[in-house]
Amino acid sequence: MPLEIPPRYLFIGGLHRSGTSLVNRLANALPGAGGITGSAAPENEGVYLQGAIPHTAQSGRPMHFATNPEEHLTEAHPLNSLETKTRLAQDWAPWFAPDLHWRVEKSPVNLTRMRLMQQLFPMSQFIVVLRHPEAVAASVASWVDAPAQALIDHWIAAQAQMLDDLPYLHAVMVLRYEDIVADAPRALRRIARFVDLPEAALPEGIADGNQTYAGATQMTKAQAAEAARWGYAPGLQVSPWPGLIQHPLRAMREAVEAA
Repeated sequence: MPLEIPPRYLFIGGLHRSGTSLVNRLANALPGAGGITGSAAPENEGVYLQGAIPHTAQSGRPMHFATNPEEHLTEAHPLNSLETKTRLAQDWAPWFAPDLHWRVEKSPVNLTRMRLMQQLFPMSQFIVVLRHPEAVAASVASWVDAPAQALIDHWIAAQAQMLDDLPYLHAVMVLRYEDIVADAPRALRRIARFVDLPEAALPEGIADGNQTYAGATQMTKAQAAEAARWGYAPGLQVSPWPGLIQHPLRAMREAVEAA
């Protein structure tokens, strides 16, 4: 009897309103990959459909969670256990289609849980989504009672922590929202190659929403200096950025870079 190969997990994370739902749509379009469907959870996010990692109304709050030390879950966390892994897999299984090669789980809080998730699911891979900090701050302004400059500071701190986490991760790709909407077919090719799946038809309805926030509060000079490493400048300006891909196989890295 052939050995059954369990599905692997592709975790998508990023700050709220950064484009994680868009990347989720692209990944779910690939043959052999699929996300959570049919749940009553917001955006079908798996964080609401499991009981292994406590998640309350104080967890994952927009523009708060990424700088909360209690929500930065690493391999040193007490939840790094077989019990946690088993409970997560059991709780999520009913929401995924059968016979998937990749189970795609999109929750913004994955941004701060990648190191723990890698320990629980060693063959998992991660996609982090970035969007211009001015657009993110303007987009979440109706949810969060804080000035735009504080929201941009949170964005900067979140990406700094993500950079600190990267050396501990085997397979992770960072995508910018602006690059995705500018060339969605290429973004889909990159995701397909990252998870070694065939390409697929592009989902409809992909459009650039950044201009909705034209005139939003701009970054300060100090904030702009931090955001420049990602190709972001004041006034929603975006410059070319080479992208970021980590994978233990050089051939996979080169395939993504060549897409």
